[in-house]
Amino acid sequence: MARKRVVKADGTSSAAREVPSSARVQKERTPSRWGLKGGLLALFVIFILHRILPELIQHLVYTHRLRVPFFVDLSQPADLSHNHTINMYLTSEEGISLGVWHTLPQSQWKEAQGKDLAWYQNTLRDGSPVFIYLHGNTGTRAATHRIGVAKVLSALDYHVLAPDYRGFGDSTGEPTEAGLTTDALYVYNWVKARCGNSLVVIWGHSLGTGVATNAAVKLLEQGVVFDGVMLEGAFNSARQEIPFHVFSWFYWTFPGFGYFFPEPWAKNKVVFPTEENLKKMKSPILFLHALDDHLVPFQVAQQMYEVAVSAQNAERVKLVPFDGSQGYLHNGLYRDPQLPDIIKKFVLSL
Repeated sequence: MARKRVVKADGTSSAAREVPSSARVQKERTPSRWGLKGGLLALFVIFILHRILPELIQHLVYTHRLRVPFFVDLSQPADLSHNHTINMYLTSEEGISLGVWHTLPQSQWKEAQGKDLAWYQNTLRDGSPVFIYLHGNTGTRAATHRIGVAKVLSALDYHVLAPDYRGFGDSTGEPTEAGLTTDALYVYNWVKARCGNSLVVIWGHSLGTGVATNAAVKLLEQGVVFDGVMLEGAFNSARQEIPFHVFSWFYWTFPGFGYFFPEPWAKNKVVFPTEENLKKMKSPILFLHALDDHLVPFQVAQQMYEVAVSAQNAERVKLVPFDGSQGYLHNGLYRDPQLPDIIKKFVLSL
């Protein structure tokens, strides 16, 4: 029997409008299948990032792989006109070799010509103050401002030991907070074993201020106090009290990022509790900070100075601000003509 063909008002037949049930099911299932795949892909990406990102953030914190200046032979400081300076390598712990520059007091430059490492090391007993310079993140001991600091100190007739932490420059290993602190302590103990009764002063810059205060507290646990500590461009990681962090730019640049990936300092991977360290330290402290510092605002230094004064007194803790109109920013204090007198006054007070 022939099936009647029903024609609708719009001219289409019911037969033409019928869609097989299997096709409808396929169309209905397609979006959910793609949604499932997309969800799984998103979870996979999050999982991979969660495994990789902590390592990535560690590199963002230290930026130690950015070894500027480029194409420099760190074993030859004279190539950078860094005279009366010798390169050496110290083993801070098994498998960790630290590249270190030892710059002599400027008055010894002629005598130093052609001398070997043993001769340089023996000069540490000459009675001149010895500075250990702990640099900030990024780059190597060959950075212009780091050499600039060494030259200022050498001109004052001080020794300068400038190490690259593990993972920086030609030093081996990977940087961690504990590792950097161990490196600083090793260099300090190495110097103390060779310098007799000479003063040993720690100069920390930026990240190095965190390393310096960590090392000071570790030594204090052993009953040892640094002769003096200078903190240039010091930062404060106590974020609950200060709404900015020297390493937090990556998180506020990408809102919501911290929800999935906590900051490295949140899991004690990078802490550098400078403020808490200052409450324990017993060494004389000199803060140096530019009013135009673009990385660590001056009020951070002011706050930490007040913490340190409360822990000691205003005679043992000093804060020297530098005119913001000079354009020193975060790295340029070594250019200030008053800096040598400021350093000399601090050393004479020790």
